[in-house]
Amino acid sequence: MSRRRFLLLGATLVALNAFFWLAQGGLALPAGVIDRLFGPKLIRAEVVVGGPAAGIEDFRIDRGVITSTAAGSITLRERDGTSVTIPVTPATRVTGPARFTDVTRLRPPLRVLVIRKLNGPAQQIQVERPLR
Repeated sequence: MSRRRFLLLGATLVALNAFFWLAQGGLALPAGVIDRLFGPKLIRAEVVVGGPAAGIEDFRIDRGVITSTAAGSITLRERDGTSVTIPVTPATRVTGPARFTDVTRLRPPLRVLVIRKLNGPAQQIQVERPLR
C-alpha cells in the first residue's frame, strides 16, 4: 500500500509541476494591461515593490512637462494640471537624447518621466520629448 501512495504522490507532483511550467505565461497579466497601467497615458503612480531579500520599497512615478528648474529641484505640470516639485541631486541619472546628460541640462518645456523613492530625490529622469 505504501508503494501505491508513493507512486500516486509522485504522479501528482509531476502533473502539478508540468501544469505550472506550461501555464506560467498564461497566469501573468496580459501585455495590454501593463501598457494601459504604465504606458503613455500614465500621469502618476505609486508602486510598492516587495520581496524577501530587499523588503518593501515604495516608488513614485511622475510624468509631465517641466515648468521651472531651480537649484536642487524641478517643477512638473502633470496632465491633470497638478504641479509637483521634485528634489534632484547631481547623482540623478538622466536618460534620453544624448544632449541631456545631467540634471543641469533640463529646462522647460521638456516632457519627462521621473522615478523616485517616496519623499526622496529623483533617482532617474527619462526625457520623453525633447525641445524642437
